Formats: sequence, structure tokens, C-alpha cells
Amino acid sequence: MDQERRKTIVKEIEHWQRSKLLPDQYCAFLLNLYLETDEERAQSTFAGKTVHVLKRASWKQWFLAIGIFSLICFVILYFNVFHPLLQIGLAASGVFGLLLSGQRYRRKNESAGLALVGSGMLLMLGSGLYMLELHQLTAWGWKAGLLTVCSLFWITFGIGTRIPVLHLCGWMASFLVYAWLLSNYTDSPEWYEIQFYWLPASFVFGWLSWFFHRWSRPVAAVLFVAGGLIWFMPELYSAVFAQEQAWLQVQLIVKITAGGLLLFALRKQWIAWVA
Repeated sequence: MDQERRKTIVKEIEHWQRSKLLPDQYCAFLLNLYLETDEERAQSTFAGKTVHVLKRASWKQWFLAIGIFSLICFVILYFNVFHPLLQIGLAASGVFGLLLSGQRYRRKNESAGLALVGSGMLLMLGSGLYMLELHQLTAWGWKAGLLTVCSLFWITFGIGTRIPVLHLCGWMASFLVYAWLLSNYTDSPEWYEIQFYWLPASFVFGWLSWFFHRWSRPVAAVLFVAGGLIWFMPELYSAVFAQEQAWLQVQLIVKITAGGLLLFALRKQWIAWVA
């Protein structure tokens, strides 16, 4: 086979692999057919490409990489002595850099891009908690405020970039903030009061799932799952925060039965929203 034609076919197969047009095992099989030498096969893998890039890197690229690594080490070592505004700016820059890199990598490799995005979100939460501890802002209100900001950002970013898992994590973080508020501002509520605190929100999320399904099925699916989680939040809240836990198992069984019957009765409606 002509050398140029073979290279064109190999590039096309690699494009199929990056675009997920064919399963990875099929692409690997086709690459093994058209790659003649072991060196070419090694360069077709991720590790092989990395080694190939390192071999071809110039001294300027090596110097830049060493400089960036030294700067990161300097920032980590002296982070505590920086001004609070500089600390916030550095943390925000790191989060923004990871999110930007993750979005770019998602075009080539979805898993690697999502890993970078997830690392950015964890850095956002972790650096915020660390700075609160560093500056002795240990009151629960500060932490609840930070978690509220994170949840709103996760929801917005998850919807905008079409990452349903991140969108759902934002709602789960908001549920935690709400439970935290209830535990601090309610004094030994009765079991029916706890149900009243959570169950109306479950129906609201169900209605929002129906409302948004005409524009975005992934958003509707996340809202539907969030509503299902809220359905069981009274029992989870009682197990964690409530002093009186009588009949908790009975409540859970009743809720599971009632939820199952409700899903079965309305299966034609909610499946159309999320499918």
C-alpha cells in the first residue's frame, strides 16, 4: 500500500477514535492492521504519543515546563503568607485554568476533559474550605455560604456545558445547605414537620422536570432525579439530625411503596420527559 495513502487512513481511524464514531477496540484493531512498525503502534497510544512529544520537545519547551512547575511549587509553599485577595485570585485562576483545559480536552477525549473539570470543581471547594480554616472563619454560616456559591456555580456550569453529573452535584450540595439551615434554625421538629419541610420541594422538582423537558431532556432528567432524592430526604435528615427517630424504618418503607406506585402510575408521563 502507498505510504501516503496508509498515513491518510491511519489519521482517519484516529479521528474516528477521538470522535467516538467507532468503539475503541475496533479502532485499535484497525490501527494494528495499518501501522507497520512497533514504533508506530507505540506512538498511536496515549503513552506513546506522550513519549514522542517529549522526545521532540525543544530546550525552550523544557525550560518553560520547568519554570511553570517551579512557580506552582512556590505558590503552594508560600500560599499561607499571601494576602487574602491574592489567595482568592490564585485559587480562582487555578479553577479557571482547569475548567478551560477540561473544556478543550473534551473535544479530543471526553474522559480526560471531565477529569480536569472535576478537578477544577474540587479545587474550588477545597481551596475555599482551606482559606476559611486558615483565616479562622469556622462558623457554620461561612461554610454554608461557600457551599451555596459552589452549588450555584456547579448547576450553572453543568447546564451550560452539558455535564449532567455536575448539574446534579450542584443540586445535592444545595440540599445539604438546606438541611444545614434546618438543623440550626429548628428545634426538635416532629416527624410530620420534617416531611413538610422536604416533600413539597419534591413535587416542585417534578413539575420543573415536566416544564423543561421541551427544551432540554438532560436538564429535565437531572431535575427528575433531584426530585426523587428529595422524596427520601426527610428520612435521611431524621437519621442524621433528628433526636427522635421512632418509626423511621416504617416511614422509609411507606415512602418506597408510595414512590414506586406513583412512578408506575405516571410512567407514561415521566418517561417521556427524561427519555
